[in-house]
Amino acid sequence: MSDITLGSVDDIPIGEGRAYAVEGRQIAVFRRRDGSLRALDAVCPHRGGPLADGLTDANVVICPLHSYTYDLSTGAEVANGGVGVTAYRVHADETGTVHLDIDGAAQGTEPRHNGALSRMICHLSTTTDRST
Repeated sequence: MSDITLGSVDDIPIGEGRAYAVEGRQIAVFRRRDGSLRALDAVCPHRGGPLADGLTDANVVICPLHSYTYDLSTGAEVANGGVGVTAYRVHADETGTVHLDIDGAAQGTEPRHNGALSRMICHLSTTTDRST
């Protein structure tokens, strides 16, 4: 298990998500209304939308670009038959520090290829010549 400390749970407002750069990938951590945490790849595989900025309810996050909808516990895309994202184990300890396990997907999920997509999008955005 690779335990990564992300910061204080208070940095994530209830009902919202925040994106973190973790070992070359973007991971979104969501704080549900009951206070529990969920973590998914932060980049929507459909068109690269920022999942941390999406609308959430108790069970899903909706990508703000094209409404692809991901289960917060499993990462499965549940509305459009799209590719899912990886869900990660995440928790806050007794001091309120958020810990992420990036070595293993959350129970019942399989890692997807979104990490490679995230790295490709980041690479393209830094190498594209915008002067033309």
